[in-house]
Amino acid sequence: MGRLVVVLCSTFLLASCASNLAPTSSLKQPPSQKIRHHTVSKGETLYSIAWRYGKDFKELAAVNRIPAPYRIFPGQRLALTGRIPVAVSPPPVKTVAKTKKVTRKAPAKVSKPAPKTVKRSSISDGNKNVTKWRWPVRGRVLSRFQANDPLRKGVDIAGKKGESVQAAADGTVIYAGSALRGYGKLLIIKHNEEFLSAYAHNDKLLVGEGTKVRAGQRIAELGSSGTDRDMLHFEIRKNGQPVDPLAYLP
Repeated sequence: MGRLVVVLCSTFLLASCASNLAPTSSLKQPPSQKIRHHTVSKGETLYSIAWRYGKDFKELAAVNRIPAPYRIFPGQRLALTGRIPVAVSPPPVKTVAKTKKVTRKAPAKVSKPAPKTVKRSSISDGNKNVTKWRWPVRGRVLSRFQANDPLRKGVDIAGKKGESVQAAADGTVIYAGSALRGYGKLLIIKHNEEFLSAYAHNDKLLVGEGTKVRAGQRIAELGSSGTDRDMLHFEIRKNGQPVDPLAYLP
């Protein structure tokens, strides 16, 4: 009888402890990890990878110590975040010049030269601002830019297959391909160290990487690659970040 009482008491204690345990469904899940590295695939460039992750290509190159012209290769592992290395220049060497005895003379009156005027043409193209943008294609705007929506980083413009797509400003083609998922046949143009523009869903690309283009030049044929209708998806990025194209287009 005494042994039966001990067994019953033990069973009751175990049951009461089990009832106090929290259910597994209430336990917090571990936080999701952000992507910190990217392995280069065939057809990708530093510019297209920076575009994909919304990074400034200059910062991405600096973090990975990749000098211009920013060549990368398939299988290369790139860090997407990190400190930008700062080059430290050695202190200048002080030189002591021997002094000579000079007889003082009355200072002669010197007329001040007229200030020099700098012509715009003397400024390098890489640093000039984009002062004028133009529409890459004429058509009805189907979808507008939304700052907080990752699927609306630019504008969608209606058009017909084969219609001319034109460069929105002077620049150099830095990407021509279809390696970026969701963009179809894509062109990216670098206008200066600050601005890039992109032209997506083309049916045919008419220029290749490294080609210098002028504003209004025909660079592609409108199409539906990577989407379900004929249209052009157009983006402008400033220092790697998407901005509203309608704030720049006339």
